[in-house]
Amino acid sequence: MNVDLYDFELPEELIAQTPLADRSASRLLTLNKRDGSTQHRIFSDIVEYLKPGDTLVLNDTRVIPARLFGIKEDTGAKAEVLLLKNLGGDLWEALVKPGKKLKTGSVIVFSEELKATVESEGEMGGRVLRFTYQGIFNEILDRLGQMPLPPYIKEKLDDRERYQTVYSKHEGSAAAPTAGLHFTESLLEEIKAKGIDIAFVTLHVGLGTFRPMSVDRVEDHVMHEEYYVLPQETADILNETKARGGRVIAVGTTSARTLETVAQKCAGGPVVKSSGWTGIFIYPGYEFGLVDALITNFHLPKSTLVMLVSALAGRENILKAYREAIEQRYRFFSFGDAMFIY
Repeated sequence: MNVDLYDFELPEELIAQTPLADRSASRLLTLNKRDGSTQHRIFSDIVEYLKPGDTLVLNDTRVIPARLFGIKEDTGAKAEVLLLKNLGGDLWEALVKPGKKLKTGSVIVFSEELKATVESEGEMGGRVLRFTYQGIFNEILDRLGQMPLPPYIKEKLDDRERYQTVYSKHEGSAAAPTAGLHFTESLLEEIKAKGIDIAFVTLHVGLGTFRPMSVDRVEDHVMHEEYYVLPQETADILNETKARGGRVIAVGTTSARTLETVAQKCAGGPVVKSSGWTGIFIYPGYEFGLVDALITNFHLPKSTLVMLVSALAGRENILKAYREAIEQRYRFFSFGDAMFIY
């Protein structure tokens, strides 16, 4: 299957640079995956589309201030680091700039109390760094680091919490699970009051979020692995939801990937608690095991995420809905508007 089948023209001005002041005031495009019909609403209207007995599954990961700026110790040249994954202790997988100049053995100085040495080199700016520091690493990172906004967002984010979901809990992500940014605490309470269950998974968003596909055939793409946790409490809620005929509604592609990873492990049996690393790649032809519906944002052309939503709703339905969203001037990507596929 050719990657170009998932291409479309996206005007640059539709890339949202800043979050809305009212999270739930984003626009909402609903897509019926059976007949391709759409409606245009605002996000707080999502309550109307949820039914008693349904379960919303939220990713409660929390973004760390993973972008660091420093200098190369020997030359004083500027260096930038994006932390992606803790490999244990003081070792981190990271992306660096400029990649050509930061070779194995290079030392990056961020402050008097924090340095990093390049231990090994990977592809496309990937490095393994070993940090040395004085004090507590997380406190230093909180003070020196910046929120790792995607490269297409040029605006500076003054309030870090605007790049966190209101239910974020477990630190470890290099990017926010952005579909969840539309929810407010009051909206979640309204949803629960209607008889919809709320369940949580954790998937720490990593390297795959920042790297475009570099192959021509969809099947040739290799996803990077990310760490996930599905606790027993969530497993119990999911089993009860399916038993009563309710829908499992994933909030965001990260929740969807976690649920489908566990579905594959359980092989059609009851859901059980699970944790580990997942590199699941969902594209058309995939048979969903747990996810019935999905709340998501609008994604990049030719991205793995637009392929995931195409697997759920059909490529033609998705591309038609995206054309409609572009015509209606919806905001795209992390701080953009939302879509409900049901």
